[in-house]
Amino acid sequence: MREAIIQKVLDKKIVAIVRGVYGEDCLNLAKALYAGGIEMMEVTFDQSKPESLDRTSNTVKLLVENLGDKMIFGAGTVTSLEMLELAKNAGAQFIVSPDTNEEVIRQTVAYGMVSMPGAMTPTEILTAHRYGADFVKVFPTSNLGASYIKAVRGPINHVRMLAVGGVNEKNVGEFLAAGACGAGVGGNLVNKNWIANGEFDKITALAEEFMANANK
Repeated sequence: MREAIIQKVLDKKIVAIVRGVYGEDCLNLAKALYAGGIEMMEVTFDQSKPESLDRTSNTVKLLVENLGDKMIFGAGTVTSLEMLELAKNAGAQFIVSPDTNEEVIRQTVAYGMVSMPGAMTPTEILTAHRYGADFVKVFPTSNLGASYIKAVRGPINHVRMLAVGGVNEKNVGEFLAAGACGAGVGGNLVNKNWIANGEFDKITALAEEFMANANK
C-alpha cells in the first residue's frame, strides 16, 4: 500500500491541503477536487485549537469511509505521536508535518503510512530523509522560490521533494520543472468563500487547471 501511495503522488503530483473545513463541507470539497482530477487530500490539525483534534480525525474518517475507494487521504500538521495515532485510527494513509520530527517520521513508516515531513535547509532535508521520510516537504516555497528547489536538488537529487507554500495554478509548473516531484496546495485551491457559498464547480475548474499545468 505504501508503494502504491508513493506512486500516486509521483503520478498525480498535486496534494490538496485543507485547513478549517470539516464534515459534510469537506466531503463535498473532496468530491469537487476529485471531479477536477485531484486524488490526494490532506486535512490538517489546528494546533491553536486542541479541541479540534477529534473534529479533524472524524473528518478524515468520514472522507475515507465515503471516498476511500477513489481518493487517498492524509492528515497534516502532525507534530506529535498523539496526533499520529488519531490520524492512523481515522484511516489516514499519509502524514504531513511542518517539521522534521524523528519520532513521528519513524513511527509513521512503522505503521505502513507514507511520511511527508517539512524541512527547509539542506541539512533538514537530508535529516528527514535519513529518518525514513518518503517525501520531504520543502516549506515555505513562497519565500524560497523555484530557483531554491533547483539549487538544492543539485547535490540532493536522490531525495523526493514536494513544494509547499505559495504554489498556485500559474507557478506550479515552475516548481516541478525545478525538480520538485509534486506540490501541496492550500488556500490557492481550497477557497473557503467558494465552499461557504456552495460554489464547488469553481473548485473543480481550478483543480483541472492545476492538473493540466502540473502535467504539461
